Amino acid sequence: MSETVSFGYEDVDPQEKTRRVGAVFSGVAAKYDVMNDAMSGGMHRLWKDTFVRRVKPQPGEAILDMAGGTGDIAFRMAARGAEVTVADINQEMLDVGVERAMERGIDGLVWSNQNAEQLTYGPRMFDAYTIAFGIRNVTHIDKALAEAHRVLKYGGRFFCLEFSTTEWPGFKEAYDVYSHKLVPQLGKAIAGDAESYRYLIESIRRFPPMSEFEAMIVRAGFACTRVEPIMGGLVAIHSGWKT
Repeated sequence: MSETVSFGYEDVDPQEKTRRVGAVFSGVAAKYDVMNDAMSGGMHRLWKDTFVRRVKPQPGEAILDMAGGTGDIAFRMAARGAEVTVADINQEMLDVGVERAMERGIDGLVWSNQNAEQLTYGPRMFDAYTIAFGIRNVTHIDKALAEAHRVLKYGGRFFCLEFSTTEWPGFKEAYDVYSHKLVPQLGKAIAGDAESYRYLIESIRRFPPMSEFEAMIVRAGFACTRVEPIMGGLVAIHSGWKT
């Protein structure tokens, strides 16, 4: 029986998921940051600020920001003196990031088209590996985690910011209605694309719960793992160390 993976609420061939996810992000790249503001009421900015504070980027550190696309995380880390490589499988997202960096006068970043499951970097190259709101779109999450572990130096740290499932009673039900009913309509109104945002919401629902994802990080070889829920687990910061 052939392997299938989730694409939203569908189970599809792995190559088909990779193709479809690529199409989603190519379609939404130009409006991606505007939609993030609309969908989260601007709260994604606070979540990313918190995330970068947990990473604690240091001057001169080599950091790989995977699925970094439009540069939101990279800009914050570069401001602290880190040497950041922004990697993404989608060239359109990278193009938007490069344009945003030029508009802000931010230079010194390295932009690289990379597949999280098959990085072209050698082993033990980076002091930290970050990925924000990207790992749930990877076809084989276990392979991406293994690659993260491989390219980190000993003592290197892994940080992931991702949506999860809020455990706050009442809020969970309200968020389910909002995300499934209103987010696709926002996508249609702002980005002219309801289906891509329907997929993005469905992908959140299919992503492993916090405890299961932490177990995957442990299986990839990371130690001292930690989960920090935000808003009851609506989003979570996962971390681990390569020892």
